[in-house]
Amino acid sequence: MKEISFIRQNIAKWKDVEKVVDQADELDPAHLAAVYTDITSDLSFSQSHYPASRITVYLNNLASSLHNRIYKNKKEHKSRIITYWTKEIPRVMRDSQKELLYSFLIFAISMFIGSLSTLNDDTFVRLIMGDSYVDMTLNNIRNGVPMAVYNGNSELSMFLGITLNNIRVALVCFAMGILSGFGTGYIIFSNGIMLGAFQTFFYQQGLLGESMLAIWIHGTLEISAIIVSGAAGLAMGNSWLFPGTYSRKASFTRGAKRGLKIVIGTLPIFIVAGFLESFITRHTQLPDSLRLGIIMLSLTFVLYYYLYLPNTLRYELSESKN
Repeated sequence: MKEISFIRQNIAKWKDVEKVVDQADELDPAHLAAVYTDITSDLSFSQSHYPASRITVYLNNLASSLHNRIYKNKKEHKSRIITYWTKEIPRVMRDSQKELLYSFLIFAISMFIGSLSTLNDDTFVRLIMGDSYVDMTLNNIRNGVPMAVYNGNSELSMFLGITLNNIRVALVCFAMGILSGFGTGYIIFSNGIMLGAFQTFFYQQGLLGESMLAIWIHGTLEISAIIVSGAAGLAMGNSWLFPGTYSRKASFTRGAKRGLKIVIGTLPIFIVAGFLESFITRHTQLPDSLRLGIIMLSLTFVLYYYLYLPNTLRYELSESKN
């Protein structure tokens, strides 16, 4: 990239950074850290491509000024643990809406494929779920307890096992993003295929409604968190495939940090989903209205936290620039 193009593309952002330096004492530490990461990435790019340029000197001074304002008092606010979840995660999701959309589309398409395949091939669900699981479920249906699979173990052991496994899947989904996003896409796709086949199998047994009331008590949060973890992996993978104005190394570092923050943000959701699956889902005798209420409450949280709140921050940011 020519130096003049680099300057024109970023000059407005650098002017905003100058304002951030002046107002550093009044701004949220997480926002300062994000701005500092951004400006140091630009500095790294400039040092690599225009080492003798005045723009490199300018960016070095700007980054140094912001660094000094951030670290003149290193003491963390006690509320940081709260603002991490209420501000930092929504901010990073604001910048990851594209990856979130891609992750959702991959999952939705794979669910459709899994469902269609199960409808047209009686052996497909056995290929995906395994003969032992399908036979066990059919036996449970004959015995009048189609959701008995959730009663197999004690609540606590089930909670620990499910939660740790779901967190492992999320971390693998993120880590596979290092393979340019294709690895992450595979994890999302395989989970979507499985869910599509699973739900269609219960539809074929005339138990779609009952299965959805049971499965989506925990599945609303669990599946949503997997999709969000997919967005984290795609953010990391796309960062080195499409570095933009940054060096590939700098872009990858930014993408990896953004993805890691996203996937860490899913951990409490997996914990709550594991609790619901272990302690609530098994009680199929609960009123349908209560079970549906839990599902709708979970869905409302997901839509608010991962879509509405980040886009509200995006709107506020655009308004402040105007």
